[in-house]
Amino acid sequence: MYSVTDPVTGVLVEEVANSTDAEVRDAVGRVHGGYAAWRRRDVRERAAIVARAGELFAERADELARIMTLEMGKRVSEGLGEVGIVADIFRYYAEHGPALVADEPIEIKGGQAVISKGPIGALLGIMPWNFPCYQVARFVAPNLVLGNTILLKHASICPRSAAAIEEILSAAGVPRDVYVNTFASSRQIPAILADPRIAGVSLTGSERAGIAVAAEAGKNLKRTVLELGGSDPLIILDTADLDETVNATATARMRNCGQSCNAPKRIIVLAGLYDEYADRLARRVTEYFVPGDPADPATKLPPLASMAAADEVAAQVAKAVEQGATLRAGGNRITPGAYLEATVLTDVTPDMDAYAEEIFGPVAIVFRADDEDDAIRLANDTPFGLGASVWGTNEERNRRVADRIDAGMVYLNRAGGSQADLPFGGIKRSGLGRELGPAGIEEFMNRKSIRLG
Repeated sequence: MYSVTDPVTGVLVEEVANSTDAEVRDAVGRVHGGYAAWRRRDVRERAAIVARAGELFAERADELARIMTLEMGKRVSEGLGEVGIVADIFRYYAEHGPALVADEPIEIKGGQAVISKGPIGALLGIMPWNFPCYQVARFVAPNLVLGNTILLKHASICPRSAAAIEEILSAAGVPRDVYVNTFASSRQIPAILADPRIAGVSLTGSERAGIAVAAEAGKNLKRTVLELGGSDPLIILDTADLDETVNATATARMRNCGQSCNAPKRIIVLAGLYDEYADRLARRVTEYFVPGDPADPATKLPPLASMAAADEVAAQVAKAVEQGATLRAGGNRITPGAYLEATVLTDVTPDMDAYAEEIFGPVAIVFRADDEDDAIRLANDTPFGLGASVWGTNEERNRRVADRIDAGMVYLNRAGGSQADLPFGGIKRSGLGRELGPAGIEEFMNRKSIRLG
């Protein structure tokens, strides 16, 4: 079942029945049938519809933020910020998409050729709950401009977000057979991917889900984009203002209650700053990030998305302490609701589970590095490779360190984040492919070579 359970209280608000197998087959048929007409529409017409969608998302920001607060506990202010990024993404592809899909002439030996950039067909999108609108936007906006059609399966705790997104796109002028929401279950995904009418799949989610979908997609030769987990390092080389650095890095870690794939989960501090930084960070998260109602603007730390999520993160913290980690702050599960105190762990070593796993909640792990080389070693000692950040006062040094980090994205003197014109994605077990920016429209593109003459 798809369901809405208020994470503040743990009370079930609504249940939505899964789509039947027949309904899923009909949805696949619809997006396949809608592809022929949609791909033939002038790209400027498709871009105009995408531009209108961005306007409608902005107009309905308050409503969407309230839905996210109810479904997964997001603070209202963060929900409004998310919808702002969504509107930016639709505007970016509406404005730049036609140029990004224009024919590309190339010189070849003995003549000329053109790279014709076009769509590939109907796509399946499998979306997560942590950013219910943003994750959909970065998959949908470029592919609508390109000319692909979309079957969208949202997270099981986000049926209201899923329905609202479909309503907005329809109101913007997206034909009913070009974007179709399905309340399919995970059990039905293999059949969708085996269907020859589906040309590709994009998934944002857990490593386990990514492995399962990639196996099915590979078996059926479907083009795939995967944005999976991360355990992003944040390296602090030096600072001109330690309090400012503590505040900025704490905020980056606790944003969205720590439920962001590219949040800085491992904070690596050079030895000279380590003790003072760890002490101030523990005080900061204890005093400032106090759990509260996400609908209250004064709240700094909302609940996690579900009771199960809160229980899982609390268990990871308890396991780390049991294995020898030091609990510097927080760690307590708070009920009723899906709350966990903002937490700081230190003294985590490679033999502990917390060293290599992703902790998807308000938990920061702080590591001591002997020097720059040791910091880079710690940063790269992870199976993940989504993002990273380097903090310091010397720009040349920051860049030198950034170049040695194994990740798909590195930020200097800021942590994580996302913007419409900057490609997003990782390496290693953090996934395959890129979204956003010019690269985001190319993943499900047919770059057709046409030899002239």
